[in-house]
Amino acid sequence: MDKAFPKDFLWGGAVTAHQTEGAWNLDGKGPAITDHQTAGSYTSPRIFTRSINDSYYYPTHNAIDFYNRYGQDIALFAEMGFGCYRTSIAWTRIFPNGDDETPNQKGLDFYRRVFEECKRHGIEPLVTLYHFDMPVHLAKKYGGWQSREVVGLFTRYCEVVFNEYRDVVKYWLTFNEINVMTMPFGDALLGKLPEEEESAVMLGDPNIKDDPSQRYQALHHMLLASAGAVDLAHRINPEFRICGMITAIASYPLTPNPDDVLAAQQSMQLGNYLCGDVMVRGAYPRFADKMFEKMGVTIQKLPGDEEILMRGRVDFLSFSYYASGCISASGKGEAGSGNFLLANKNPYLTASEWGWTIDPAGLRYILGELYSHYQIPLMIVENGLGANDVVAPDGAIHDPYRIDYIRRHIQCMREAIEDGVDLMGYLVWGPIDIISASTGEMKKRYGFIHVDLDNEGNGSFARSRKDSFDWYRKVIASNGADLD
Repeated sequence: MDKAFPKDFLWGGAVTAHQTEGAWNLDGKGPAITDHQTAGSYTSPRIFTRSINDSYYYPTHNAIDFYNRYGQDIALFAEMGFGCYRTSIAWTRIFPNGDDETPNQKGLDFYRRVFEECKRHGIEPLVTLYHFDMPVHLAKKYGGWQSREVVGLFTRYCEVVFNEYRDVVKYWLTFNEINVMTMPFGDALLGKLPEEEESAVMLGDPNIKDDPSQRYQALHHMLLASAGAVDLAHRINPEFRICGMITAIASYPLTPNPDDVLAAQQSMQLGNYLCGDVMVRGAYPRFADKMFEKMGVTIQKLPGDEEILMRGRVDFLSFSYYASGCISASGKGEAGSGNFLLANKNPYLTASEWGWTIDPAGLRYILGELYSHYQIPLMIVENGLGANDVVAPDGAIHDPYRIDYIRRHIQCMREAIEDGVDLMGYLVWGPIDIISASTGEMKKRYGFIHVDLDNEGNGSFARSRKDSFDWYRKVIASNGADLD
């Protein structure tokens, strides 16, 4: 096989609105629950506050100031040769409270400028409709995704943006990593306000308060909202291509013990195929009933829900991939291992300084598993390495570890394509340094572009190219053939 990737393969990068834009309360934007999370660290949780406390630092409030610098940033992406740029629309920039009678025109105008700037540089926007940023008003009034009322409000928001951007956006993504709702990550992912004035937010904390029935009911509402958005998009513009997204769970058995093998299989079923089957096949998988019964979960469904899910099947499936994990039938493991709640260390692999297992072969494995299961096009919309980069005295940033990480994952993507996988594209997470969703830090940097900003929000916000910038530009120019 030629070392180059298939023609029209989409190379690029991915971010989200609340980790980049800033301007959290300007030009009519309302507060989202992400705006109420303080900064934290790998060892200290972020704090969710019901009201804004001036004694805390909230990193989303300024983020990296993309709101005012989008032209410069998109020009840098174009310099690298991006064919696709994934970002999200902040629901509260369009409907400040989530249930307003009319949309905020300044918010609509901002995203039109962003998308038109992308198109001017030959970059296709891939737009996420919901990326964990529930409007605070809806969180207070309805309890977020616990309420079916929010499904209708989300659909109205989708109708506005589908119509507004039908001429500049072709690719849409409904919900970011919707399957994280199968993991007890707490109230924030439900779009719900915690009862306490202040509460810890640390993804992967096994001690977090959890109600599985509440969580899976919220997930059902999200799956209905996703399906409704897909159906609506196809009716508004048949040329739209719209996908669902999961965080890919690559589970290995900890040992050859058949009990561990079965536990790893069940981890893949719950982690990948529960949500994947609903979005791709239009129905809950057969194993779901027994799984819910064992959990003591009963989902309240209304007549017609099955038809909504069937009509809202996605055109392709996208996913994030960062790490793999080893599963034991004992249920024991370490919290926060990559995208896993509980997973055991793999003695054959190393990990990043944030504890995320580095496993390029796992990407080939999960590509094969997902494609064999669904037989529809796949797209990697998040993959990258968070690292504490050092700026040299001359201003240079040498990041060979990032180049090595991405190179090895691209090599395994190429092997998966040789295996027969239909892969549409590859978007590196955080092509520009952004605030970390899990910790709120800036020092956990993913980008090819450095942003002069520290964990406390101090800095000039100036952009500069790292060594990996020129390397990724060469990769894209060769369509993946030149990885040296």
